[in-house]
Amino acid sequence: MSRFNEVKERTGTRSVKWDMTEKLFKSNEVLPMWVADMDFQAPQAVIDALTERAAHGIFGYTITDELVEGTIYDWLKKQYDWTIDTKWISYSPGVVPSLHMIVQALTKKGDNLLIQTPVYPPFYKVIEQHDRNLIQNPLIYQDHRYEIDYEDFENKIVENDVKAFILCNPHNPVGRVWTEEELKNMADICLKHDVLIFSDEIHADLVLSGHKHVPIASISEEINDKTITCLSPTKTFNLAGLQASYVVTANEKMKKSMDDTFLAQGMNMLNTMGITALEAAYKHGEEWLEELLKVIEDNKNYAVKYLNETGQIKVIEPEGTYLLWLDCTKMGMEHEELKSFMQETAKVGLNDGASFGKEGEGFMRMNIACPKATLKEGVDRIVKALENRR
Repeated sequence: MSRFNEVKERTGTRSVKWDMTEKLFKSNEVLPMWVADMDFQAPQAVIDALTERAAHGIFGYTITDELVEGTIYDWLKKQYDWTIDTKWISYSPGVVPSLHMIVQALTKKGDNLLIQTPVYPPFYKVIEQHDRNLIQNPLIYQDHRYEIDYEDFENKIVENDVKAFILCNPHNPVGRVWTEEELKNMADICLKHDVLIFSDEIHADLVLSGHKHVPIASISEEINDKTITCLSPTKTFNLAGLQASYVVTANEKMKKSMDDTFLAQGMNMLNTMGITALEAAYKHGEEWLEELLKVIEDNKNYAVKYLNETGQIKVIEPEGTYLLWLDCTKMGMEHEELKSFMQETAKVGLNDGASFGKEGEGFMRMNIACPKATLKEGVDRIVKALENRR
């Protein structure tokens, strides 16, 4: 695992995570452990493929051909036993742009769309920025675990005539990998009330031991016909800056509406390097991914142990992603005070829990996809700050 222990200097690379530290956290002494990208190099096969493509020196318009489609088909089949038709694939620069396009294509202004909070902040924006109405089905937080409130889920759909549900699986930030039973329960309610499912599954490959990712569209033909699934290798292989994602849609009518919207916005092509990286990662990145998951598991165990031992922070045990959801409510601070403590006293840059919704107040999100030395430094800063507070 030596390649995952190397600390690579990222400042000066125009890194959002590292080069914006001072601007965001008002200090260059803050250790950034926030935005969801990893401090690990991509698989060597990806680096080699990009290097070879760059050496060619001509970067004209680039197609996504049958070879790329076949690579995606093979990955989904092998990883999730999900058999798709390659005609179902569309491409976009990212999952968030895809959600913006999907919402515009398949819902109307004034429609009600449902999300499960606390949740990834762009979910709010893709609804509100297009003059749709936000309906919230808060997850049940009990015994340091999150569950689905099915009764509220269905009531919100019926009472508000909800047209679409935006699913997050694995869930960001709470780390749940929804089981097939949980997914089927939600999907059955959606089918019963003619609700479309827009499923963000960008963290699908980042599932920890003892858990399994199930694409909701794979459960049945009926669910597949009502679902649009957003996927990407960018979270898995640390390729976010290359902007390559894809959307899987079996329903021909929905796919045409979505593709027409992508085309109208000029967002129907991937860039040359994004295509190259996607293909190389899916073809040759599996061994790297297996090693990565062991590193994340080890980092998770380390952070959970030492943060929980403080007695003031409880880490929600994650089932997937490389993001830890920290329950800091025992610290007894107002939320703004909590943010200030982490930033100014502990000098660790975390994601503000309230940005994920009001249910996130008193929580913070920590990115643990980093070399062990970086993780230890971040955890140690928080632990020492809490000890000094006593």
